[in-house]
Amino acid sequence: MITRKSSREIAMMQEAGKLLASCHKEIAKKMKPGVTTKQIDEFVEGYLAKHGATPEQKGYNGYEYATCASINDEICHGFPRNEPLVDGDIVTIDMVVNLNGGLADSAWTYVVGQADEKTERLLQVTKNSLYKGIEQARDGNRIGDIGYAIQSYAEAEGFSVVRDFTGHGIGPTIHEDPHIPHFGEAGKGLRLKEGMVITIEPMINEGSWNSQMDLNNWTARTVDGGRSAQYEHTVVITSDGPMILTSQDDL
Repeated sequence: MITRKSSREIAMMQEAGKLLASCHKEIAKKMKPGVTTKQIDEFVEGYLAKHGATPEQKGYNGYEYATCASINDEICHGFPRNEPLVDGDIVTIDMVVNLNGGLADSAWTYVVGQADEKTERLLQVTKNSLYKGIEQARDGNRIGDIGYAIQSYAEAEGFSVVRDFTGHGIGPTIHEDPHIPHFGEAGKGLRLKEGMVITIEPMINEGSWNSQMDLNNWTARTVDGGRSAQYEHTVVITSDGPMILTSQDDL
């Protein structure tokens, strides 16, 4: 069932989003060679507790961590681990914050140490894909408009768009209808309406868009070893255009 959120619910989610964004900005300071994603995960759990929040995905379907930490060819749902990161790694940290019942979801890809030109281009195209999708998240548009904007841009730049994982509705639970594919046809799909809250979270690959699942039945990675990047925001559909709840720009 698709729900449209009240102004009170949106305000609660907005506070969760601000906290999540501030946490990502702190993670950026820590993402250096030698650090482990397990250390990042422990930092996130402590940071949220300090601010009266909890990591919503911990315990979700048995998931054990506060974050997902996906490295290089891992597309999503990577487990935090004790393996030190090295210069040139890319790491996507994805988390859902629950603050007083309000939820927000955001993923961000970080470079460890120095990025070469190829890495910078992957990350920039992925980030641009996110915002091109958000531009289409408007009252009266259709879900296909979001996916088409992302797919047409990313593929024109020589990258591929993961199809096995999508954005989704959010609040009061992590994953709700509707699904938000990052590929598709303009003018097709469910019509977006004011008050809907969704995530837009394109996963962009260097090579094939296809994924394969690790033996842990959580972590998805590319089939060809190409790297994958992801940026995600939680977005409200409003009469005045999309409102990003997890923006880091105003902090």
